[in-house]
Amino acid sequence: MFLSGKRALVTGSTSGIGLGVARALHAEGAQVVLNGFGDEAEIAKLVEELGASHINADLTTEEGCEELMTGAGPLDILVNNAGMQHVAPIDEFPVAKWNAIIALNLTAAFHTTRLAVPHMKQQGWGRIINTASAHSLVASPFKSAYVAAKHGIAGLTKTAALELAQTGVTVNCISPGYVWTPLVENQIPDTMKARGMTREQVINDVLLAGEPTKKFTQVEEVGAFAAFLCREEAANMTGGNYTMDGGWTAQ
Repeated sequence: MFLSGKRALVTGSTSGIGLGVARALHAEGAQVVLNGFGDEAEIAKLVEELGASHINADLTTEEGCEELMTGAGPLDILVNNAGMQHVAPIDEFPVAKWNAIIALNLTAAFHTTRLAVPHMKQQGWGRIINTASAHSLVASPFKSAYVAAKHGIAGLTKTAALELAQTGVTVNCISPGYVWTPLVENQIPDTMKARGMTREQVINDVLLAGEPTKKFTQVEEVGAFAAFLCREEAANMTGGNYTMDGGWTAQ
């Protein structure tokens, strides 16, 4: 297990992509720190499963980010994954939603990165991985805050990678398309009803409309790639924005 002795924090890791990444890093020997909201009993099961610790903090605030990083302690691996979404026309977009999305999806990654970097630089090794999105490269209507935040994550990744290029610390982002998670699956019945479509039509013509493969990315695939970026073989991979979007952004 090539991550034995390494300590990894994955934000937004009590479900979905973050949990998939946490499980992949744990499988390679990393000591994992979980972060995120959810049912307390379910989180307790995850803590036991992964031999992990769990820190609940409000990452939409500077104070919450600092609380998380203090509790997590010195890190070898930081995965910025926490995020949220809201869909509305730009002239009707709630200002409070814009502020919250930018704070959680972008600003929190700045705070966790700035606080993790000094230890990584001191020890001459570190991995920072940001969960971006196909929306870090292309846009969709009605998602102004999310698209802006994900484009920002791509820029933050590149900038940090350049600053840390000679320190042994790499910084990359992974940009999935639609990932098969309970959140996505639960959208299907409502979309079927709203559009008068079958389940197959919703999947192929709505959710996967932009993905030529017509396949969802699996959380295990994202986790496996995140783990690869932590390998020594990936030591010269930095500043990258790696798509896992079924060809969406190749069009």
